[in-house]
Parts: sequence; C-alpha cells; structure tokens
Amino acid sequence: MKNWKSVLLGVVMGASTLTLAAQDDGGVSEFGTPYHWEKGTIVVESPERPAGQESVLGLTVPKMGVVRVGFVGLGMRGPGAVERFTHIPGTQIVALCDYERSRAEACQSYLRKANFAPAAIYSGEKGYEELCKRPDIDLVYIAADWLHHFPIAKCALENGKNVAIEVPSAMNLKECWALVNLSEKTRKHCMILENCCYDWFEMNSLNMAQHGVFGEVLRVQGAYIHNLDDFWPYYWKTDANDKLGWRLRYNMNHRGDAYPTHGLGPVAQVLNIHRGDRMKTLVAMDTKSVHGKELVEKYSGEKCENFRNGDHTTTMIRTENGKVIEIQHNVMTPQPYNRLYQLTGTRGFANKYPIEGYALDASQMKDAGVQPQVDNLNSHSFLSVKDRQALETKYQHPILKKYGEMAKEVGGHGGMDFIMDARLVYCLQNGLPLDMDVYDLAEWCALAELGSISMDNNCASVAFPDFTRGHWNDVKGYRHAYATPEAEAEALRIAQEATARLKQGNEKAWAKYDKALAKAKKQQAKEK
Repeated sequence: MKNWKSVLLGVVMGASTLTLAAQDDGGVSEFGTPYHWEKGTIVVESPERPAGQESVLGLTVPKMGVVRVGFVGLGMRGPGAVERFTHIPGTQIVALCDYERSRAEACQSYLRKANFAPAAIYSGEKGYEELCKRPDIDLVYIAADWLHHFPIAKCALENGKNVAIEVPSAMNLKECWALVNLSEKTRKHCMILENCCYDWFEMNSLNMAQHGVFGEVLRVQGAYIHNLDDFWPYYWKTDANDKLGWRLRYNMNHRGDAYPTHGLGPVAQVLNIHRGDRMKTLVAMDTKSVHGKELVEKYSGEKCENFRNGDHTTTMIRTENGKVIEIQHNVMTPQPYNRLYQLTGTRGFANKYPIEGYALDASQMKDAGVQPQVDNLNSHSFLSVKDRQALETKYQHPILKKYGEMAKEVGGHGGMDFIMDARLVYCLQNGLPLDMDVYDLAEWCALAELGSISMDNNCASVAFPDFTRGHWNDVKGYRHAYATPEAEAEALRIAQEATARLKQGNEKAWAKYDKALAKAKKQQAKEK
C-alpha cells in the first residue's frame, strides 16, 4: 500500500511539475505579445519608460484662442463630428480627409451652412499623412475604421498634433504602449473619444458618487450589448471583393471584447482608475460563435470554419483596492440595446438598463441633502419619480448645466457627442487637462487583447499592465478640470470673436471652390 501511495504521489507530483513547467514557458498572444506565468496568473511585462519621457498625468498645453481641427475618417461617425464642431465657438475646420474623396467633399456642406470657408480636402490611402503635416492644425480628430485609428494617431503625434481618437482607439497592447510613449514624448494630448462618459445618467451618477451618495462604490457593471444585424452591410469595404466589411472581419479574426470602452469608461471614472486605484487582474470568457459564423456565410457565400470571437463575451476585473468590474460585449444576438451601467455602493445603488433608477433609504436621502417625499422609503426598490427628480436636481452635473440644453438641440447620440466635443474644446481653449488622457485610452482599450489571452488560456487570470508606470496613485480621485469664471469668460469672448471673423467674407472662397469642383467632376467624366 505504501509503495502504491508513493507511486501515485510521484505521478501527481510529476503532473504538477509538468503543468508548472508549461506555465513557466509562457506564450505569445494572437497579436504577438509575449507573456509568462507567475503563481497561476498570466503576466504581460510593462516596458520601462524610455529616457527623457515623463508622466502626462494632468498634462496641459498652451491655451488656444481658436482650435484648428483636421478631421480624418468621414464615413459613419465623422460627418456628425464635423457638423457638431460648427456649433462650438472658437473652432476652425481646416481640413477634411477620407479614403474616398467624395465623402470628404460631402462634409463641406456643413461648413457652407455655417458660413465658414471651405476646408482643404485630402483623400486616398495616405491622405492623412499630408493633413498631419500642415502647420495650421492643432487637433487631429480621428473617426476612421478601427484598424486605421492607430497609424493616423501615430502620424499626427509625430507631427506635433494633439489627437482625439474614436473608440476603440487602439486594438492591441503594442498600439496602447506606442500611444502612451508618443504622448509622453511629444507632450501632446491623446484623448479617447468615449461619448458614453457624457450621457446624462452617467454624469449625474458620477457626481453623486463623488459626493458620497452611494457610500463606497464596491462593484460596477458596464457593457456594449447592441445587435448590429441592421448595420453590418454598411461598414466600409475596401473594394468589390470585400464581402464582409472591416468590422465583421475583425470579429471573425480576433477573440475578446473588441469594443469595451462604452461600458468600461464611465464606471472606470467612478472607481478613480489611475487616480487612486488601478485595474489589477482580469478573467474573461466567451460563448461559442453561432451568429458570427452565420453572418460570414450569409455575406461571403462560403462556409465559415472558424469565427474567433464568441457571440457574447464577459470580462471580470478586480482592482488594487478590492473593487470588482464586470464588462460584457454582444453585437450578435437579438436583445434590447444595453450598456449595463450599474453602481453598487455600501449605502446606495444606481442602475440605467433596462430600468433607470436609484435605490437609497430615507436616512441616506436626508444625509445626501434631499428631503424625501415620504419617510418609509425602502432601499429594496427604486426611488419614486419625485424623489429621483429631487436627487438628480441637487446633483445635476455642472457640465450638464453648462452644455445640456444646447446638446439636445445639436444632437449626436442624444447630445452626449456634443458635450464630449464641447468639453474637449473648452479644455484646449482654457489650457486645462482633458477629461480623458492617454492612460485612460490604453487601460480601456487593453481589455481586448488581455481578454483574448485569458480566453486562449482556459479563462486564466491575467495581470493588468500599469500604463502609468507607477504613477496610478499620485492623483487622489477623478475630477473634471474647470477654469476660473474670469478665465472662462475671457476664453469664451476670444472664441466668439474669432468665430465671427471666420464667418465673414467667405463668398469668394466658396465661388472658387465650386468652380474648381465642377471642373474636376467634368474631367472625371471625360476620363470615364
């Protein structure tokens, strides 16, 4: 019996040794990122900060009386951004760029309607490179397809431009680190255009959380759950042979939460990520692909043997301070749109989907400075409409007070796009840190590759890189930056006067533009 026990123990120990040895060997992600195992957790090394670079926490650049903008990518999201900027005082749209020249030309209509001069037009595969070289551009606004976000941003930063990039702004860890390094090296802003951070419920809930209404927030949820069946045919295609479009092809070729920032961004701000806390480890898992394969077969007419991304992806994250984040992604199955925004605190609760509401007891309402309509409130259920309205009135976010009404008029996903753009311009005109920095960009976008590493290793725990390289605890609490009332008023005066000048005497410029455009179209017709 003793001998058998010894043999059995030897077998078990041998198997354990083999497992550990396999883990120690590590591996390489689908994007070429090497990793290794430490005590059962996968670790991706954070590179040392190159010599001469410094942290860009709280980065500011000199005040801009007029923010001169070049737009790159004018397909689905870009045109709306161009139109919104015509409503923001102190902005000048200098250049428009798209792979297809006709789409860039079409956006001139927004400038004409607003009485601005026509913008310079760039097109083709490398048109953005010439745009980025212009000395009269302060900000490059990028709304191209996902795979072009990084090369355009890289080019813009290398040419000394501030950049704002649509989501997801980087598709893998290599791109995340490159943007961090470029922002630190050039001392230029690199902002992720996460519009969901500016939605009404999220902003008011953030303000409540910062005032302690929910106590200590312990657990949060976010998601992007949006059936895209009606949209797949309209994503840009390279040519007539491209049957899938860039977005469906990306999901076919890559595993993981490819679109995490709508859900992660707002809750990360509530948890003060890299402003007193950091995402430490994650575990991710996905369902098998059913509808993804069906879509490929539908549009290509060929059998799909392998669709990398599951129909539904779930990522669990634990922070350094013991908080938990749950993020979900599903663009495949039929269900109502849902970003799953939810905050669970020690003294209260906030939930946006599918039902908006707050749960607080009467004593907590009073402590928050709001007198409830009745004293028998029960935190087991949502507040009444009246009590919720009273709470939201007291804690209406200052940014909503400033931009909310105009945002509803201008639009853009209910107005949150306009608030995002207006805040970006406000910070540049007042020389303030932006609401979202390059570390936010890297942390939120890194979920895609880190999640795929977890899934490809049987849903193993993966350590989160520290993109701040040790500075995540330097700032205590996430806060929006504001100028003094006097400075803000002066910046607005300069902006309004500049806009008035920019709208004067553009008739000749448009006549010249129209003549040149007509000539070009005539020449194209001859060549056909």
